Amino acid sequence: MDAQQIWPCPACGDDAVFEQPPCADGHGSDGGECPEWACTGCGAAFLSGDPGPAAEVLAARAA
Repeated sequence: MDAQQIWPCPACGDDAVFEQPPCADGHGSDGGECPEWACTGCGAAFLSGDPGPAAEVLAARAA
């Protein structure tokens, strides 16, 4: 995990460190940023950014 941000974590109920896990979808290799972030405290995860790339990731995983 490389990138880190501090954001409010709804599951922890406090500010927490979020990291980007290794991207299985190939983001970053094409110059884009992976939208996936995970709380280092509890593991809660979310997608950041506009819904375009996130919707594409979810559609690809569902296929």
